[in-house]
Amino acid sequence: MSGNRSRAGEPEGPGGPPPPSSSPLARAEHFVWLTARVLEQRRFAYHFLGGGADGVDAALSPYLNEDGGYGHALEPDLRGPVSQPLHTVHALRVLDSIGRCGGLRAERLCRYLTGVSTPEGALPAVHPSQRGYPAAPFVPIVDDPPGSLLTTGPVVGLLHRNEVWHAWLFRATDFCWAAVDSLESSHPYEVEAAIAFLNGVPDRARARTAADRLGRLVREQGLVVLDPDRADEQPVSPGYAPGEHHFAYDYARAPESPARHWFTDEEVARSLDHLAAAQQEDGGWPVNWRQWAPGTSLEARPLVTIEALRTLRAYGRPIG
Repeated sequence: MSGNRSRAGEPEGPGGPPPPSSSPLARAEHFVWLTARVLEQRRFAYHFLGGGADGVDAALSPYLNEDGGYGHALEPDLRGPVSQPLHTVHALRVLDSIGRCGGLRAERLCRYLTGVSTPEGALPAVHPSQRGYPAAPFVPIVDDPPGSLLTTGPVVGLLHRNEVWHAWLFRATDFCWAAVDSLESSHPYEVEAAIAFLNGVPDRARARTAADRLGRLVREQGLVVLDPDRADEQPVSPGYAPGEHHFAYDYARAPESPARHWFTDEEVARSLDHLAAAQQEDGGWPVNWRQWAPGTSLEARPLVTIEALRTLRAYGRPIG
């Protein structure tokens, strides 16, 4: 085993953190192989090491339930086997990233979405079937949950983005438009969900108009840190963890995002500098939301690490 080298081209030690001289990608690779679930290992290989989509697809399959939804803690903050809309959001993002968000799989998924929808045709944030299984304390579980933009927005946006057509989408799309158009005060994750919807919805002119209004809301309500060096001076949204700030890259994960024009080139550059500098000694990026169990934190960090690298690369930042 002596003399092994990582596939990112940097030497790996027998344990502990990677060499500090390694590239960001090599350090992240060390972290992923050391800590991540098989799914995140396959995703890392796909996005950065030339791995195939089949491996990602195969690693995602064990999370799929017979009802067509996803469960088994795919989204780490919801434990247990039952299908949940938040797991479905996660699964669709993975499938979209490998170009496999369509066909019979999407039709079966839409049947699951139809079955768990609220009376207005939207998805709840958490379906009551989660009761009895561990869940993050900041995720409320109620018997008759309302429709939520947090889950419905990303699902609808991703299905539209992949040209999936199903009867469920009609009412769900109307729900999202109404929710986005009525936002007057918000919180960062709700805005992220709105952007995910606007990123895929077919009516591009209406999407641009809605995005412009959301950008003004984000800046006026201080939902973004524009100067990372002074982040500690800016309060977080109510109910958020200390330091759970959002930066320009959280809304605009790629230059083509509808949120990119909310920020100046200088503001985006400062946020990307901050993101690059946040890589920790062990090669992974930190989780800034509230942690409530050791296992969930361990599972979440590789997810955050992959997204950080993808964002930096999308903006042309060198990662190795």
